[in-house]
Amino acid sequence: MESAENSSNNGVGVRRLPDFLPSVNLKYVKLGYHYLITHLFTLCLIPLMDFTIVEASTLSLDDIHRLWLHLGHNLVTVTLFFALLVVGSTVYIMTRTRSVYLVDYSCYLPPSHLKVEHHRFMEHCKLMGAFDDSSLEFLGKIMERSGLGEETCAPEAMHCLPPRPTMAAARQEAEQVIFGALDTLFANTNVKARDVGILVVNCSLFNPTPSLSAMIVNKYKMRSNIKSFNLGGMGCSAGVIAVDLAKDMLQDQRNSYAIVVSTENITQNWYFGNKKSMLIPNCLFRVGGAAILLSNKSADRSRSKYKLVHAVRTHIGADDKAFKCVQQEQDEAGKTGVTLSKDLMAIAGDALKTNITTLGPLVLPISEQLLFFVTYVARRFNARIKPYIPDFKLAFDHFCIHAGGRAVIDELEKNLQLLPVHAEASRMTLHRFGNTSSSSIWYELAYTEAKGRMRKGDRVWQIAFGSGFKCNSAVWMALKNVKPSGGNPWEGCIHRYPVKI
Repeated sequence: MESAENSSNNGVGVRRLPDFLPSVNLKYVKLGYHYLITHLFTLCLIPLMDFTIVEASTLSLDDIHRLWLHLGHNLVTVTLFFALLVVGSTVYIMTRTRSVYLVDYSCYLPPSHLKVEHHRFMEHCKLMGAFDDSSLEFLGKIMERSGLGEETCAPEAMHCLPPRPTMAAARQEAEQVIFGALDTLFANTNVKARDVGILVVNCSLFNPTPSLSAMIVNKYKMRSNIKSFNLGGMGCSAGVIAVDLAKDMLQDQRNSYAIVVSTENITQNWYFGNKKSMLIPNCLFRVGGAAILLSNKSADRSRSKYKLVHAVRTHIGADDKAFKCVQQEQDEAGKTGVTLSKDLMAIAGDALKTNITTLGPLVLPISEQLLFFVTYVARRFNARIKPYIPDFKLAFDHFCIHAGGRAVIDELEKNLQLLPVHAEASRMTLHRFGNTSSSSIWYELAYTEAKGRMRKGDRVWQIAFGSGFKCNSAVWMALKNVKPSGGNPWEGCIHRYPVKI
């Protein structure tokens, strides 16, 4: 014991802890700066209010009487002022943007018999006879590094030998997912299907005739004047596009409900060839879907979970590389699949940069905007100065990063300087459900609710990438301490998460 103490004192044999004091001090300096700038207007207003109160307290009854007589002598001016005030208030009320509330949402939970364990996945791929040895080895490596767990689900048709990628099987998958999510949503909200005035469905690769939106109208016997839309070919970010479209429609229709359904169909979109860049989606994409109920009724605010604050969409498809980086095509053998370019992550980074350039001024506190602006100006004179990355943790409490793959989550966590807890919902969603395309951001939100982390006033950033190439963001604010609704997909298993990947 004594020798250990001596070695410690001599600085030999024992590693000293680093001096955290400078970094801790810097952290509190930044927090103090952020607080000062954010509340600068309030801090300046306090002396003015004090001065006004002191001056008002010195007024006598005679002073107040003389002021009243003065106003009486200028009756025309006073009347005109109040008339303009009434007209201005009326115009503002009639033209202002209507608030859009998220009443509730539901995510489809596939039955347990559709689960695909890794060894079963590889065994199934071998028995199909569609892949050569090199492709099977490649699939095995991708599965090991994918971040997917042993409970992700594939559609019924892909469990058959040989697989049945037929139109009938694809319709069956779509019906199970979409109707499953909608049945839960209607049960949780007590909203009747005939009360819904707007319906937006997005599914990128499966677009039958009649459309998926028509399939929903037929199933639930919706009214004949419903405004229905079916979005196809828009990739994994189409869920935010669908929400944005529903929001715009709710601005034109008073006292309306809108339903957004986000899903993808796997049955007809498995790749049965040997081109490496087209095999990756086989390992990542799994069954899933979500249904969201939006409302512009002021009476629904009290029972709604969230309010839509911003929807920001970015499209960089004018660039040829970006346009072609995720593309459905046929290989040399005529097998159809989706090719993922090796430049995908770099292009996603460019799209993200463009998106947050638009989103930043809308959500970041003025303190962060000032730091960004000063650094930007300084870099014009000295290029060696590092660009300042705004701290989005000051703007958002929760992050729902599209669970497109492990690399996507890693890159966003690194580039946005997030903590592991901020990417936890995305990693666990990828592990438990796989890449469910446009619906993944809703499984992530459901994870946060199931963990009991959503408090009143919290802000949520949903961010997703899609072919084209697009990066889209939706910002929500919690209207209450949000509890998970019935049928939450994490029900019964949330206690097992987070898991170590």
